[in-house]
Amino acid sequence: MTVDDVLAVELATGRPVPTAVEGEPYESWHVLSDDGRVELGIWEVTPGSFRGETDGIYELMHFVAGAGTITAADGEVTEIGPGVVMLCPDGWSGRWDVRETIRKTYAVVKTR
Repeated sequence: MTVDDVLAVELATGRPVPTAVEGEPYESWHVLSDDGRVELGIWEVTPGSFRGETDGIYELMHFVAGAGTITAADGEVTEIGPGVVMLCPDGWSGRWDVRETIRKTYAVVKTR
């Protein structure tokens, strides 16, 4: 799958981000594969700010569109945008601040 393929995928599922703290971010996704332990997919979120955490999972993300920052609970700031890859280990938490709609591919591995 190429970046162009990822950008062309229609995302059928969506909802307001339940942990929003500013704005009205809306998330949509498309699951490519899920065997009960590993889920692969494409996810998109519109501008706004929200809390995020990985509890019982590891997540690897590859951003293909958009702009924003992710600030981890320890204060580490990651500027996100096309080409950025980020790993969030089990127990990670932080805040997303999305300036331009983000699209990413992801791999989530359950740890429990």
